[in-house]
Amino acid sequence: MDTKTEKLSLKRQVGLKGAVSLIGGTMIGSGIFMSPQTVLHTIGSPGASLLVWASCGLLVIMASFCYAELGTVIRESGGEYIYILRTSGPVVAFMLIFSSVLFVRPAGVAGISLSFAQYVVAPFYPDCAPPVALVKCVAAVAIVTLATVNCLNVRFAMSVQVFFMVAKVLALAVIIVGGLVMLARGNTENFQDSFVNTNLGVNSIGIAFYQGLWSYDGWNNLNYVTEELKRPEVSNRPRGP
Repeated sequence: MDTKTEKLSLKRQVGLKGAVSLIGGTMIGSGIFMSPQTVLHTIGSPGASLLVWASCGLLVIMASFCYAELGTVIRESGGEYIYILRTSGPVVAFMLIFSSVLFVRPAGVAGISLSFAQYVVAPFYPDCAPPVALVKCVAAVAIVTLATVNCLNVRFAMSVQVFFMVAKVLALAVIIVGGLVMLARGNTENFQDSFVNTNLGVNSIGIAFYQGLWSYDGWNNLNYVTEELKRPEVSNRPRGP
């Protein structure tokens, strides 16, 4: 009798465009549009705020390099869960996934969805704050809709991801170009004595870094779908003969 058992395998349908959009689309989320004001208010000065953003970006880049190496060595989906499982054993991995599934991920999704809902309903309430119940309902509908899209088809989910990434990049481009235009017109008063009133307290710096890193969150999402990537061990860019 044939006693071989077939191993469940995922279809490799995510290419370079889908992989880039998965990282970019999740990193460019509600946080980048809401965190800057909190970082500036907490740290107290524009100069220190820019240093916080640069430091957070450097930390994320270094961590991304580590994850890129791990993703090519351990070609299994699951992200940090599979890495901890292979290095520290099932007990520590179970503790990680237990806390992540029940607390960390739901809290993050709820925060992002509520932020999205605030922006969606704000134009309909120009003179007052929108009803809390309406914001929560819109956030719930967004979560259910995206969950359904991801369950239906990988390629369709990647197409949706690409569309929203392009939309968010265009929104950021409008903000960046607008800022450059203001600088070109001589509105540089915020860069004069830019470190005045900087809050050097541990709490202020910690909260500012937390908000900055939250805005960069999503850089590790590609490693959760390693088994769905087309040839994750090599670059997808065109190669010569």
